[in-house]
Amino acid sequence: MIELHAGKSSNSQRVSIVLEECGLPYRVHRYSLMEGEHRTPAFAALNPAGMVPVIVDNDGPGGVPLTLTQSGAIVVYLAEKTRRYVPRDELMRARVLEWMAFTTTDIVGASTGIFVNTAILPEKSPANVAFYEERLMRYLRVADARLAGREWLADELSIADFSLYPVVVVRAALIEHADGLTHLKRWRDALAARPAVDRGMKAFD
Repeated sequence: MIELHAGKSSNSQRVSIVLEECGLPYRVHRYSLMEGEHRTPAFAALNPAGMVPVIVDNDGPGGVPLTLTQSGAIVVYLAEKTRRYVPRDELMRARVLEWMAFTTTDIVGASTGIFVNTAILPEKSPANVAFYEERLMRYLRVADARLAGREWLADELSIADFSLYPVVVVRAALIEHADGLTHLKRWRDALAARPAVDRGMKAFD
C-alpha cells in the first residue's frame, strides 16, 4: 500500500492519476493547503520543504519503505515500478521525460505564478497576473503544436500526458477563451474520458 500525502492541487493530482492508471493501491492523507495543514512537524518529517505531494511506498525497492517527494520524481518512480507509461525505447523515453520536464518546470511555474499573484500575495498586481497568463499560454501553444498530427505528447500515452493534464484542467477558463488550441483541447477531452484519470482528479474531493 502506498500512502499519498497530498492536497487538492495539480501537482498532487498528477500523482493520483498515475497511481490510478498504474493500478497501484494507495491511501490518501488529505491536507488543506489553504489552512496550512501541511505546515506541521509531523509533515516536515516527511518533507522538510513542507510541500505536497509526498508518497510513502511501504514496498519500496528491495522491500524497504521509501519516502519520496516532488511530483515529477514520484510519477517516474511509479511508472518504473509498474513498467507502465514510460517507454523502454530510448528515444521515446527521452521524449517522455522531455515533455514531462517541460510541464513540471516551465508550465507549472507559469501556472503557479498566476495562483500566487491572485490568491497568495497580499498586494495584487493585474500586470503580474497578465505576465504569467501570457507566459502560460505561450507554453501551452507549444504543446498544442506538438499535438498536431499525433494523439499523445510522446507518440504513446505516457506520464508526460498525465503530468500536463491537471494543469490544463485548472486553467480551463484561460484555454476556453484563447484562440485555437484545438489539438490541446482534443487531447484534453481524450484524457478526460479515461476512468482512471477521472478517479485521479477526484482523489482529493
